[in-house]
Amino acid sequence: MKITTVWILGVSLLVFVPPRVCAQDASAGQPTTLADLLTEAEKNNPQIQAARHGWQSAKQIPTQVAALPDPQVVLQQTNVGSPRPFAGYTNSDFAYLGLGFSQDLPYPGKLRLRGEIAQKDADATQQKYESLRRAVLAAVKMTYFRLGYLAKRQEILDEDAQLLQQVEQAAESRYRNGLGNQQDVLQAQLERTKLLREINMNQLEQGKLQAELKNLLNRSQTSTDIETAELSESTPVYNFDQLLAEAKASNPELAGMQKMVEREGLQIDLAKKDFYPDFNVQGMWQRTDPSQFRAYYQFTVGMRIPIYRSRRQRPELAQAEADRDRAKSEFEMQSQQTAFQLRQQFLTAEKSAELLKIYREGLIPQARAELQAGMAAYQSNRQDFQALLASFLDVLKLDEEYWQTLSEHETALAQMEELTGVTLR
Repeated sequence: MKITTVWILGVSLLVFVPPRVCAQDASAGQPTTLADLLTEAEKNNPQIQAARHGWQSAKQIPTQVAALPDPQVVLQQTNVGSPRPFAGYTNSDFAYLGLGFSQDLPYPGKLRLRGEIAQKDADATQQKYESLRRAVLAAVKMTYFRLGYLAKRQEILDEDAQLLQQVEQAAESRYRNGLGNQQDVLQAQLERTKLLREINMNQLEQGKLQAELKNLLNRSQTSTDIETAELSESTPVYNFDQLLAEAKASNPELAGMQKMVEREGLQIDLAKKDFYPDFNVQGMWQRTDPSQFRAYYQFTVGMRIPIYRSRRQRPELAQAEADRDRAKSEFEMQSQQTAFQLRQQFLTAEKSAELLKIYREGLIPQARAELQAGMAAYQSNRQDFQALLASFLDVLKLDEEYWQTLSEHETALAQMEELTGVTLR
């Protein structure tokens, strides 16, 4: 009985502790803030860098396609009577040297439209870059929050492993004193082994997430593991309507698709321009012996006549109109998808905040009170070991669920930040 009493006094000190607070070991390294990791990812992540370079490349295209085609310069020599250079140049007006040029001139408005279409492509590429940047940063946040939860869970499991060892020792003591049975001891040993399994699985998931986070940051996989700061609950100040308005105004996927709708509208205008001819102008100066003959000057205007309209221009216009309608439908689909995803994450954040309050103010204090009562009943032989063990497992489970819910709450905020571009913490 003496051993059991000491054990109960020791456990009672733990029963009234609120949801476990993460106390950093003084010997441990300083945790890395999320803001620092986001800055590092934006600077070093190769996906973000590749998308940024792609955008920079796309910005160079509009001026290229809007410029006139390069002119052609022609140098001619015509001989008379012999293939020798300049044969007949001094005695025949059919032998000459010629210098000319040629310039293609698309129908007015075509080059401007091609430049505007390329600009819309560049704008859409910019939005793809922004979408990828937000996705990578959201992945960093979600991995960070998950690691924060697993670090907290590791502490809980380590503490409860020690507590469960005390439970096992108490069961053994009662069994030796004839107050318990061997099944209680075996059950306590089984639960402690299960707890060791959970600790091992938790460490495995931590290792995988550390590798994922290092990959996002473009760090070496052999670098030091990242220590996260303690999770804390963030309280957003925006309602759903405000967040939806922000998403419609600044979501890069929506903005990119809107640019594609505008692009396809310009493509229709360009297809209509293809019903009109393009032009070509040529000029030529020809010179024979200046002491005997006068120079020749030649100017030519040519046109490309679109006579195969039923096989080329009309299908081109129909294709452009179909592409515009497709782009509009994709924009509508993405608008609905964005609103749907935002609503899901908003409800997750809202309800998880309510759950956190229930855990803090109801479930966890009640479970700890039940454990304390069960301890006293177990001491006086008014409760069996199975009921006491169930109370202990309830406390363990609720502690883990609290921190997991907190991680899910912060993850939902991170996904809303990705959709809206608004900082919610």
